[in-house]
Amino acid sequence: MTVLRRPSSLASSPASSLARGLLLASMVLTLASCSVDLYTNLDEREANEMVATLLSRGIAAGRVVQKDGKLTVTVDEDQFSQAVTVLNMAGLPKEKFATLGTVFQQEGLVASPVQERAQMIYALSEELSRTVSEIDGVLSARVHVVLPDNDPLQRNAIPASASVFIRHEADLDVNPLIPRIKTLVANSISGLTYEKVSVVPVASQRTSEPVAAAELTSFLGIWMLPASVAKARLIFGCLAGALAAAIGCLGYLAWRRKSRRRKVFPLQPYGPAK
Repeated sequence: MTVLRRPSSLASSPASSLARGLLLASMVLTLASCSVDLYTNLDEREANEMVATLLSRGIAAGRVVQKDGKLTVTVDEDQFSQAVTVLNMAGLPKEKFATLGTVFQQEGLVASPVQERAQMIYALSEELSRTVSEIDGVLSARVHVVLPDNDPLQRNAIPASASVFIRHEADLDVNPLIPRIKTLVANSISGLTYEKVSVVPVASQRTSEPVAAAELTSFLGIWMLPASVAKARLIFGCLAGALAAAIGCLGYLAWRRKSRRRKVFPLQPYGPAK
């Protein structure tokens, strides 16, 4: 009967599997112990914008998918405060505003006319605030709408009015935007005229510096951020030590197995013992 032996090329599969396991375990433990959550419950667009902003400033950042499909932005623990400052300067994450659909969700009893009117004013303010905040250079915006409850029989009706507050980047020339913002708000609300819309621009005190390309450092032929070099060296040292120990153990086991096969046992003579 012929016995088939496993090819010698596969003899190293336990070592390679062990090396892959050590690599994965070291990476997971290192990232878990050094990274902290910066912002959670983000959609893909928000997370990508925040990570791109942090990476452009030389801050190591990553994304983690939550169970509900939302994303979490993580940064190194020693760069947490710097990451918060950078995102605040960039106006991230952007403020979330309610929509007409969420404001007028039918819950509980039927709303009174006064409540419906208040909800309508709030929804209009939220929708306009979100639209104005999408303008390039605008960090945040709030729109306050005033719709007086005039009596139809009243001769001197109080006109509607609106006030717009915007916080913008210090280097943004906001003067050309003010007429456009006033036109946008006036045309979005029935009975509101251009003259009754006021815009209050405020420049941000946190002047954002020009974004410079992050400097990269090479480690073993891999380009990475300078903040990640120390961790890469730690991971490499741990893996090298663990792999050397694993190879030594496997070599010792192979040597013992081979020495047992070469051991010579004395042959006992056949026949009855005298």
